[in-house]
Amino acid sequence: MKSYDIIFFDLDDTLFDFRSAQQAAFSKVFEQYKLKDIEQYEKSYRSISKVLWRDLENGLISLSKLGSERFRRLFVEHELELDDVTFNQDYLKFLGEQTHLVQGAEKVIKELSHKRLAAITNGFTDVQISRINKSPLVGRFEHIIISEATGFQKPQAGIFDVAFEKMKITNKAKVLMVGDSLTSDIQGGLNYGIDTCWFNPNAVENLSSIKPTYEVNHLEGLLDIVK
Repeated sequence: MKSYDIIFFDLDDTLFDFRSAQQAAFSKVFEQYKLKDIEQYEKSYRSISKVLWRDLENGLISLSKLGSERFRRLFVEHELELDDVTFNQDYLKFLGEQTHLVQGAEKVIKELSHKRLAAITNGFTDVQISRINKSPLVGRFEHIIISEATGFQKPQAGIFDVAFEKMKITNKAKVLMVGDSLTSDIQGGLNYGIDTCWFNPNAVENLSSIKPTYEVNHLEGLLDIVK
């Protein structure tokens, strides 16, 4: 087993339970606007958001545009006369308050405190910093590299360049990228020449050509790889 000194963690759906956070924020913002039948809107929103985040990975849309565009499409689909920009700002405010963690996340991060840890996330700076600061993960990362702040997103090499520069890393063999997304976290790590660990809690069959170095179904499995 190789020895890793530096672990890069994705945040959403790797350490943070993003589905729970999204549902909570979604409910709060819709309640603020006194909208009922949240379930139908949320289902549409998830489909729209999934497409847009994939477009972001592929460089087809900017993060700033994505934020309001997801709600613009939702409002068009359901014939709601609301301002997508303001609505998105309110949604992000509520999202920044959500700190739901994936099972085992706090334990794993604590047990890896002797390693150099960093977070690399595709997301909004204020939201991600707020969530970390309000969670048990506060103070655990040497650096938090966020796509909005860097101008790059996984799987682009630029976001890894920023991470390597900030942490003054010279040996790629000592670095492991951990994340739930094959197309973002794993592809990004592989493209950059670092080992990867795919967090696959639902044991989804990998039918893609993207082959992670390791795969774990529970975060605690990462401890067997890096300790």
